[in-house]
Amino acid sequence: MGRVNETAVIWDERYLLHHTGLWHPERPERLRAIKKVLDEKPVGKLLTRLEPRMATREEISLVHDFEYVQKIEKTAGHEMQLDPDTLVSPSSWEAACLAVGGMLTAVDWVVSPHLLPPRNAFAFVRPPGHHAERARAMGFCLFNNVAIAAEYALRKPGIQKVLIIDYDVHHGNGTQWSFYNRNDVFYISTHRYPFYPGTGARKEEGEGKGKGYTLNCTFRGSEGDEEYLTTFDKEIIPSSMDYHPDLVLISAGYDAHRLDPLGGMNVTAAGFAEMTSKILEVARQSCNGRLVMVLEGGYSLEGLAQSVEACLEKIAL
Repeated sequence: MGRVNETAVIWDERYLLHHTGLWHPERPERLRAIKKVLDEKPVGKLLTRLEPRMATREEISLVHDFEYVQKIEKTAGHEMQLDPDTLVSPSSWEAACLAVGGMLTAVDWVVSPHLLPPRNAFAFVRPPGHHAERARAMGFCLFNNVAIAAEYALRKPGIQKVLIIDYDVHHGNGTQWSFYNRNDVFYISTHRYPFYPGTGARKEEGEGKGKGYTLNCTFRGSEGDEEYLTTFDKEIIPSSMDYHPDLVLISAGYDAHRLDPLGGMNVTAAGFAEMTSKILEVARQSCNGRLVMVLEGGYSLEGLAQSVEACLEKIAL
């Protein structure tokens, strides 16, 4: 008897070529820690490995201004600082295009018209994406991987509504603003507030046709599994079920882990796994299990590896 899900993962050596400096928290070692999970832990044997492709400029421009895409392209071969937190190295343009392309590869895998059995995927990419705005790099992010994936998916037959759930400790400002006036993407975020980047207040609920299709669930700091899972049960899961999406995307940031040096929260790997399990159930009931996860933050190598392993164990059934 086959597995209930076919779970694919994306990991590529070229993501390591995005160099951010010796002491930068978003460093290549993060993906090396994940690679050890994929290669050495039992869950790794259950996974299908996919090769990412390079996203085109036109695909990236589904979310970003074309002039901004050209600006980032011109950084190829150079080292420079785009904002106080966000740096590029000679190969960052290639890595960023491959990060977007990794997500698009995952979407193609999951929304195949012949889903027997159902499929899901986890794209382990860098640089991360959820802070990147239409014409601005920030917060370690160059292109908004998850937002581009949502736009890309909406052009697929049968995909009319996309749910994005973001449990990174930081609010995904770039993702929120990408869809703030629309109802074909429902953005839900759990994050510490007030905190970087300063957005994500409860009152930010969307505008126009998008009113009510942004849900920001905020924490003051130090909260852990109990508080997060209560919020999921009371707000996030009921709202997600009511939306009945055709595809579910997760911005999987693990910087709310209790070991993380930046987050100031107390979530455990088991807590992240339970959140992921609840989201997976939404996907199963709404869209034949179509779920794509993408790596965002998480800067404790131990906490990151533990959380990734625990979440893969939930989706790789």
